[in-house]
Amino acid sequence: MRNHRPGTGHSAGPGTDTATTTTDPREPLPLLRKELHTGDRGLSGREAARRLAVYGPNQVRRREKRSLARLLSAQLLHPLALLLWGAGALAFVAGMPVLGWAILAVIVINAVFALLQEHQAERAVEALAAYLPERADVVRDGRRQAVEAAELVPGDLLVLEEGDKIPADARLTEGALEIDLSMLTGESAPVERVAAPSEQGVALVHEPNLVFSGTTCTGGEAQAIVFATGGHTELGRIAALSQRAPRRDSPLETQVKKVAWLIAAVAVGMGAVFLLIGALVGLPLTDALMFAIGLLVANVPEGLLPTITLALAVGVRVLAKQGAVVKRLSAVETLGSTNVVCTDKTGTLTQNRMRLQAHWTPRTGIASGTPPAELARAMSECTTTSYDESGELRGDPTEIALVEGSGPDLPARVAARDGRRRALFRFDARLRLMSTVAEHDGRLVVYVKGAPEAVLARTSGVDRDAVMAVVGDLAHRGLRVLAVAVRDLPPGADAPARREDAETGLRLLGLAGLYDPPRPEVAEAVRRCHDAGLRVHIVTGDNGATAAAVAAEVGIGVPRLHVVAESERIHDHELDELVTGDAEIVFARSSPETKLKVADALRAHGQIVAMTGDGANDAPALHQAHIGVAMGRSGTDVAREASTMVLTDDNFATIVTAIESGRRVYDNVRKFILYIFAHAVPEIVPFLVFALSGGLVPLPLTVLQILAIDLGTETLPALALGREPAEPGIMGRPPRPSSQGVISRDMLVRAWGYLGLISAALVMSVFFYVLWRAGWHPGDPTGDGDALHHAYLTATTATFAGLVTCQIGTAMAARTDHASLRQVGLTTNPLLLAGIAFELLFAAALIYLPPLQHLFGTAALPWDVLAIIAAFPVIVWGADELRRRHRRRAHLNKQ
Repeated sequence: MRNHRPGTGHSAGPGTDTATTTTDPREPLPLLRKELHTGDRGLSGREAARRLAVYGPNQVRRREKRSLARLLSAQLLHPLALLLWGAGALAFVAGMPVLGWAILAVIVINAVFALLQEHQAERAVEALAAYLPERADVVRDGRRQAVEAAELVPGDLLVLEEGDKIPADARLTEGALEIDLSMLTGESAPVERVAAPSEQGVALVHEPNLVFSGTTCTGGEAQAIVFATGGHTELGRIAALSQRAPRRDSPLETQVKKVAWLIAAVAVGMGAVFLLIGALVGLPLTDALMFAIGLLVANVPEGLLPTITLALAVGVRVLAKQGAVVKRLSAVETLGSTNVVCTDKTGTLTQNRMRLQAHWTPRTGIASGTPPAELARAMSECTTTSYDESGELRGDPTEIALVEGSGPDLPARVAARDGRRRALFRFDARLRLMSTVAEHDGRLVVYVKGAPEAVLARTSGVDRDAVMAVVGDLAHRGLRVLAVAVRDLPPGADAPARREDAETGLRLLGLAGLYDPPRPEVAEAVRRCHDAGLRVHIVTGDNGATAAAVAAEVGIGVPRLHVVAESERIHDHELDELVTGDAEIVFARSSPETKLKVADALRAHGQIVAMTGDGANDAPALHQAHIGVAMGRSGTDVAREASTMVLTDDNFATIVTAIESGRRVYDNVRKFILYIFAHAVPEIVPFLVFALSGGLVPLPLTVLQILAIDLGTETLPALALGREPAEPGIMGRPPRPSSQGVISRDMLVRAWGYLGLISAALVMSVFFYVLWRAGWHPGDPTGDGDALHHAYLTATTATFAGLVTCQIGTAMAARTDHASLRQVGLTTNPLLLAGIAFELLFAAALIYLPPLQHLFGTAALPWDVLAIIAAFPVIVWGADELRRRHRRRAHLNKQ
């Protein structure tokens, strides 16, 4: 951690946050005061102003957002957009302004649409800043006064009371507080902070004399000296880690950009080559430019980017209905390639509804049911549960289980407990203990509960090895084990003022075995993970044996389970060996920092990681994982904002559902890319025939008709393919490698070499059929005013209509990659049927409405031509159905 040291840090301008030194907040208090130049009267107003100029405001620095102009320019300079810019420029040069403006309109519409969909900035830092209070009480110039929290500086003397939010990292100088550290540590119970010497060998966040920015004071009064502000606080450190790495493109985004550049290179290369051919065969300049424009427009899949964006947006909406709120569109696709899930145990795999399952005493051994009276009373006394207005028992789930398991008549016993209490030492994560002092029959009794090893270290007259053997037995049954002990104080003794005086000389009463049952749907979800080739690791603060028992109960540990008992101590090289092995792993006794180490290790070895978390200190790990998964119910705002996905039901099974949806969305993206790419060949072939014939064959398709296809008839079916239901067996195949392209060689062969060529052959055949029927011969004039002009308009219209009907066959073929259409079902995607109906109506309007006929150069089609075109969908789909059946048989023969 970086700390401030006034008078020695280098100078910085106002508003900066860069001065750092080596001040250690754990050094002796007199030395710290000397380092910070702070006396009992606090800082002077002038000195505070000087330090504010050097160290900057006490604010969490926020990442600068990209300007709207910059975001829009990125869309306008996309390689596919650049191709269209070139086509538009050529249209204006060739004296076709209507076509030029139409192309420019396509560019702007695409850019604005994509911009609106992608303009979703992450707000993790804003959520962190929300933890800071607006004002703070300080001692300055010898008197207490309220100042803006943003104006606090290192060396300020804070006055803290119950209900205050801590405005900066500080060291207590007098008094004691109870602090809610849950937003930093995830621990729900408040912890004590006292003006006392530091303890060696503990983490900074567990120091008993330090308080931290953004946490809440739940009780007590104290003064504290500020040693870190703004970005140098623990809160600021989390913010810096959360935004350390810039947002990276998802695999899909990267691949689409690569393909876009490939398309651009192919289009420009083909244009240059065929312009040269046109010049050699004597093609007029206007015709050559028209050819170049047509080639560019035909090569650009105008609907690709908005269709991908909309498909991902639809995936987001579907997941939200299933309990998973995805905050970034590209994350939907990333979910489909996830191959490792790192999950918490309590509340995610389990129900977080503890109950007393078994108990042990030296006399009775392990038993179930209500414990002996003395153990039951101690279990109930050493809790802080209470009843709310609705009569429900509220508090920590572990303590609720202890109270409920200690016997009947709960309300009366809870009220009597509070009346007898004389002192309370809340649970301390470092000591792993909690204790209370209560009065019974005129004498005080100390009640202690906590981790067995921690309690046994403070007891006497007990065989610790034997007790720990019982603890191991209970833990292997999947129980969380707590030890309970007492100490009778001498008659007339006062309640101990310090917990170290209370928690000593204890007498062990027994052990409580608590059971948190797994969620009923988790075992099936884990099985589906394994069927889909995913590995599941548990990262938990709980005991290794308990976590391993839960893992076994839900089916985690295939082919074997490895338990890291003290995961905070694991070295990087050992971690690397573990995550590259074949075992599923339990990381027990872990901290939020452990999660970050695990996420880093998995990423370093090429794994696509989904990581769950709920505390503010989980934010760096959630940010580092490919898919950070926060808990919607139990998670902190910081975790939710740092994550990529929020589970509204805190349920592991929802993660698996999200992964399945991610795979379905990825498959559907491939389906509509196949659908869009398949039409590039029949759109390009007419221009190639025109160019290679040297103009002897008139242009079979106009540029405006191509735009009508790409943006009119093609778009809705493509969007509908984005809503296609999952193909059979989607969760029975392994995750795709992260290096696998969304556009594969097999897809291009199918799109261009099969569906595309069949469609091109069909549309060119109907074009020549119409011309030859009218008596046309190669080289005959077909321009405006010529005898064959109407026949030429009818022929180009037949080409246009043929392409539209071929689209229908391609859409049906694209619905499945391997299975037959019979397995998928003809009517299982009603949106696709609606999209097909729309494209037929749209094409009919262009063909038969006179205003549109004039604009797009179309003419009404005779019935015989319509009959020929009507067969095209069946031919295209049927050919692909035969191809898929052949591939299925070949696959079965290999097996």
